[in-house]
Amino acid sequence: MPSLRILIADDHSVVRAGLRALLESRSGWDVCAEAADGRDAVDKATKLKPDVAVLDIGMPLLNGVEATRQIRAASPSTEILILTMHESDDLVQQVVQAGARGYILKDDADRVLLAAVDAASHHKPYFSTRVSAARPDDPDSADATKPSRMRLTPREREILQLLAEGKSNKEVAALLGIAVNTAEAHRANIMLKLNLHSLAELVHYAIRNQIIKP
Repeated sequence: MPSLRILIADDHSVVRAGLRALLESRSGWDVCAEAADGRDAVDKATKLKPDVAVLDIGMPLLNGVEATRQIRAASPSTEILILTMHESDDLVQQVVQAGARGYILKDDADRVLLAAVDAASHHKPYFSTRVSAARPDDPDSADATKPSRMRLTPREREILQLLAEGKSNKEVAALLGIAVNTAEAHRANIMLKLNLHSLAELVHYAIRNQIIKP
C-alpha cells in the first residue's frame, strides 16, 4: 500500500518538527518535504505533488492563502489543510475560496490533526469546531461584501505582501522574475485600489488583514 505523502510549511522550525513527529507517528504516512515560507511551499508542492499539504497562514514571502491558491493550480491532486492560531471567520472564507480542504486551529492540532489529514486524504473537509460555522456552503459563490484586497489580482496580492515585508521594488522584481518598472506599476495599482497613500499605510493594512505578522 503506497504511503501518504505530506508537505508541511511553517516558518518556525520547532513547529515543523512537532508536526513531523505527530504525522509520522501514523503508519504509512511520510513527510516528504518541509518549507519555511510560502514560496518554498509552492515550489516543493509543484515538484513533489504531495497528497496533502499542511500550511500555516502567516508565512513570509507568500502567505498561506496565496500559497494555497498557487498549489491548487500547480498540483490539483494535492489537498490542503490550513493550520493556524487565527480564529477568524474571514480567513476561513478566504482559504476555502482559495481551495483549502480544511482549517485547523493550532491549539487543537494535537487532538484533531491526524483526523483532519486523514479526511483531506479522502477528499473530505475538516474544520476545527470553533470555526466550522464560518465555512461557506458554496466556496465559489460571489460575495458582494468580500474584503477589498480580494479585488487585487493574485500577482498584486503577492506584491502587497512583499512590499509590506519591506522589500524594495527591485527586490520584488528579482523575486518574481519581472521588470522593475512592472513591479512599480503593480505597486501603484495596489495603492490606488486600496486607497493607500504611503508605505506605512500599506504595512498597517497588511498587519490589520493578517497578511503579514506584526
